Amino acid sequence: MYTLLLTPLIDEFTPLLEAFNAMGYYSTPKTIGNLTIHEIKELKLFLAQGGHGKTQFGVQTQHLLDLISNISLVICAGAAGGIAHFINIGDIVVATSTVEHDYNLKFAKRPLPDFAGSSIHIEKIQSINSTLSNGFKIHFGKIASGDEDVIERPRAEELHNLTSALAVAWEGAGGARATQFMKIPYLEIRGLTDVADNEAPIIFDENLKVIMPRIASLVASLQLTSLQQTAT
Repeated sequence: MYTLLLTPLIDEFTPLLEAFNAMGYYSTPKTIGNLTIHEIKELKLFLAQGGHGKTQFGVQTQHLLDLISNISLVICAGAAGGIAHFINIGDIVVATSTVEHDYNLKFAKRPLPDFAGSSIHIEKIQSINSTLSNGFKIHFGKIASGDEDVIERPRAEELHNLTSALAVAWEGAGGARATQFMKIPYLEIRGLTDVADNEAPIIFDENLKVIMPRIASLVASLQLTSLQQTAT
């Protein structure tokens, strides 16, 4: 069984793939349906671009799940803005759940859609956490998902108060909905390129080069741990 790792943007995908190559994990590209995926056989990992925004990410996730039968986990990985005061640029957030913050009901009142991350894989990351961090921290908590650039601190604080999330990003809920429909475990992993303030658009590209290799290292360790446990 394979893990399907999707990044929303090509700007996230390219440094992620380069980071795997730098670790000695080389990929083979192939066409699946309308998309190109990259297979790293040693890690039992498929990598692909998922598309920008919840809807496009959900569509492309669903497209690949319809065409690839041996997927046991889907990971959404990419950049995020920090909205909790105790996390820093360069840190990683592993979502215990992904909450869809822009699902704005007016006819009724009920909680925002909240999609749990795969507890088994979260526990695996927690067990190897001490071997991964090198100048950054890995946090476990909610990630807020919505099609909105959050670049003002008042809005960031509003979303934190609304959702209790540590970070905010766009696409996670789209992938969560597709995997929930297909009954496949899901995990969102985001690296902080900014703290959701007016500096975010300026420092995004520079910090993206930092956080994507960290995500690659985390995913590689997760895959190796899973493969070792399967073999024993």
